[in-house]
Amino acid sequence: MGTGHMTTAQNLPVVVIGAGPVGLAAAAHLAERGLEPLVIEAGDGAGAAVAQWGHVRLFSPWRYDVDAAARRLLTSAGAGRTEPWSDPEPDTLPTGTELVEQYLVPLADALVNGAGAQIRYRTRVLAVTKDGADRSRSLGRERLPYLVRLATGPADGSGGTGTVEEIRAQAVIDASGTYGRPNPLGTSGLPTLGEPESARFLAGALPDVLGRDRDRFAGRHTLVVGMGHSAANTLLSLVELAEQEAAQGAPVSRITWAIRGGSPRRLYGGGTGDDLPARGLLGTRLRDAVEAGRIELLTRVAIDRLEPSTDPAGDTVRVLGSARRDGDDGALDLTVHHIAAATGFRPDLAMLREVRLDLDPVVEAPRRIAPLIDPNLHSCGTVPAHGEAELTHPDAGFYLVGMKSYGRAPTFLLATGYEQVRSIAAALAGDRAAADAVELNLPETGVCSSDLALAADADGRVSPDELAASGAGSCCAVPAAPQQVSIGAPPARANPLGGAPADAASAASAASAASAGPVGFSTGVMHGRSGD
Repeated sequence: MGTGHMTTAQNLPVVVIGAGPVGLAAAAHLAERGLEPLVIEAGDGAGAAVAQWGHVRLFSPWRYDVDAAARRLLTSAGAGRTEPWSDPEPDTLPTGTELVEQYLVPLADALVNGAGAQIRYRTRVLAVTKDGADRSRSLGRERLPYLVRLATGPADGSGGTGTVEEIRAQAVIDASGTYGRPNPLGTSGLPTLGEPESARFLAGALPDVLGRDRDRFAGRHTLVVGMGHSAANTLLSLVELAEQEAAQGAPVSRITWAIRGGSPRRLYGGGTGDDLPARGLLGTRLRDAVEAGRIELLTRVAIDRLEPSTDPAGDTVRVLGSARRDGDDGALDLTVHHIAAATGFRPDLAMLREVRLDLDPVVEAPRRIAPLIDPNLHSCGTVPAHGEAELTHPDAGFYLVGMKSYGRAPTFLLATGYEQVRSIAAALAGDRAAADAVELNLPETGVCSSDLALAADADGRVSPDELAASGAGSCCAVPAAPQQVSIGAPPARANPLGGAPADAASAASAASAASAGPVGFSTGVMHGRSGD
């Protein structure tokens, strides 16, 4: 690896952090350009984060979920696979598991066996810096390669630190996503008091209520916190579980939904004072469940403290704070078995402390793209195509891509990430013209992606009648928009995955190469979180 502090960057690999959809796409584009990708993945295999929400169906069809360079590699004669790979049916919507098994795992195999890339699993990046220079040193900084400190976990998966080592790179592409760093329940950006001690009661943003986690939720009281599509999907799954329990004569699960805002109308869609048309199936089903009393809705919720049960069984947690119930403000004092916190995600920036970054102070995204992606600026708009030029930082050769490039904005599109890494690979290879020629080819009309996912059958197919009934032509109707791998994002073209989630179950917004910038219904907040 070299030990000298003044090692040049020539002939060093490009380190890609994360073997998710965008990280592997980056590796495919780099390999196609003749560069050497070294992919570092903390999980046990390709798409490890996506696998965690594998039960969730994406909100976009396969045609928008596969990167172009990845497709070329997978279908090439030298892909190194014993069996030929072919595109899945383009108009079906895959689940997270299908995305991993039918696309990401074969792609990782093709990268290693066909393109000569290296992928290291069970390896976590502890820090990125310049080799021989901390953040404050400027002299000769641009000539120094990057130094990446890694920790490789034990093969038994026990979670220990394992071996710590350092490698050098000519460039670093951070596609590590945000799924592993959920926002806390506290309203001030900090964990609420007692939150760390109550970790065993936190079920994550997308528990598999009707599958893997069914026994955990059956007959129990669950508090769902959040007002994105991840919260909505969990709530609807809990409603279905309660209906099944009632039909079987079993104890029925209790569902409480807590939101910080004064009204869920943004998620419902339509209604007085809402300039957006009805959001379709998801919002309608959720509103019906609340109005029918299957879900108890609490608004203006501020959680101040969690108190784990001191009972020997220890199966409940007390939630204290304030809330509005049935129009009256008062104290919040709930005892529940589980909390599904769909409160969004944030990037891990601690490992990048020695890198000179140019980040927006609000959403923690690269400054040049922050105004394009902030979901609080527009509730219905587009994300213009952007590439290497918009993703650069003061330390040349370092890039945040994919969901992590969107910081705290829950609005990332897979196709956007694929275009990001295509442009970056071109720039690293010296092809400035290709790097600057960014575009996204998405449909201009169609149905809301959230409706697509809800209307799909068990095989991911959506009938023509459902397509027609799901809101074609509406403001937020860019159907087949690529799925974001983020959690908690608004519907397609309403708030610019995922992966997406992930930040995953979130609906993707649309991006249009023809659009000069985001347009649509303004929330009234120029740059920052809106009131609801």
